[in-house]
Amino acid sequence: MHLQHSQSTVRARAGAPGRSARLAAPGSSGAHACSCAARAQASKANLASVKGELLQLVGNTSRGVSTSPSDLKAIQEAVAELKAAGAGATTTGPQQSGTWELVWTSEKETLFILERAPLFGTKAGDVYQVIDIGSGGSGGYLQNVITFPPEGSFIVDSSLAVEGPQRVAFSFNAATLKLPGGKKLGLPPFGKGWFDNLYLDEELRVSYDSRGDTLITRRAGPPRRFT
Repeated sequence: MHLQHSQSTVRARAGAPGRSARLAAPGSSGAHACSCAARAQASKANLASVKGELLQLVGNTSRGVSTSPSDLKAIQEAVAELKAAGAGATTTGPQQSGTWELVWTSEKETLFILERAPLFGTKAGDVYQVIDIGSGGSGGYLQNVITFPPEGSFIVDSSLAVEGPQRVAFSFNAATLKLPGGKKLGLPPFGKGWFDNLYLDEELRVSYDSRGDTLITRRAGPPRRFT
């Protein structure tokens, strides 16, 4: 009897740490969850900071026309961070459909028009890229638009098709120069290519195209077809 009591006592003492360990486990899991949540919040805050710094940087470059070497380096670094944040995400779904206003580009043709428009007695206004992926990612359209207030615009129309999680292919099919007084001059379109949406959220889109150019745009609203 005494021996059995002693053995029971030993088993109870031996089992105590196990129970304590099992009771501690939920606390450890809770601490881990809190740590993960904290990291997620920190990551979100860092992302917001990168976006804010990027928009501030490009806001001083006249949409890319007056980008200094130091500005370019800082913009490229911010774009690289956003690209890393968007890695593995699908950025070619319905969320990319919209009217996107240009805030910065490295595309030489667009920069030439923005810079030289006054030589032709006008001034470039807002610049847009309109994306509508259509139904099921096919049958959509793409428009690149440079406005010349109060009435003028240069509109390039393209068909588009989603080719992957981040890639959209396009093919030019029309180009129109809209002149004051409602006159329109059709221009022969040519070419095709693709762009990757490196980063996409509700307000910002960063893309990289087949010619090696970067485009940074802000959402201005739903798809609006320019005519």
